[in-house]
Amino acid sequence: MRRIARTVRLNSAVVVVGALLAGCGLLGGSESGNEAVAGMDMQAAAERADRMFYATVGQIKPEIEWVHYRTTTGRCDVTRYWTVMTVVSEQRRGNLLGVVERFWKANGYRIKMVNPSKEMPEIIATSQDGFGISVLIGYKGQAFFEVTSPCVENSKVAGPKRVANGRAYEGEIPTPNVRSAFWSAETPVPDPAPSP
Repeated sequence: MRRIARTVRLNSAVVVVGALLAGCGLLGGSESGNEAVAGMDMQAAAERADRMFYATVGQIKPEIEWVHYRTTTGRCDVTRYWTVMTVVSEQRRGNLLGVVERFWKANGYRIKMVNPSKEMPEIIATSQDGFGISVLIGYKGQAFFEVTSPCVENSKVAGPKRVANGRAYEGEIPTPNVRSAFWSAETPVPDPAPSP
């Protein structure tokens, strides 16, 4: 009996380690994880990630406030992170996620996972060129976006060029500090305009 339990634990550990070593796994990455995207280095990949994020949040009306969080690099990939500073109420989260999911589908992104959790809903998708993108609604309605490149050529990566439209304190992890009357559900949802 002990031998069976030890074997099950060992097999479980191997699966977990394998998933961790997969690297680019769920969010982007090439199929084998070894082939670099021709003609693209980490800086170009970071700029592509920025454009994907800006295009996505540009679809959300009324506008949400966001800040750049961080950039990380792996062996051959780059990931950009953003924190949404607008607090999204529980009643509005489905609306925001619906806008994001429809935009991604309309732009040819393949939806890989939708987590309908009431506490922490999340959508993960992949672009046609292998970039992974996700949005997660976290604690008290704070949203987080992430874009991960496929394997690209190694290079230095500069910070994002666009100035964030949200407020955060330098050197601190951003916390929600922006309240929008719409997204925080302080005002009723407007009725759609009647059709002519």
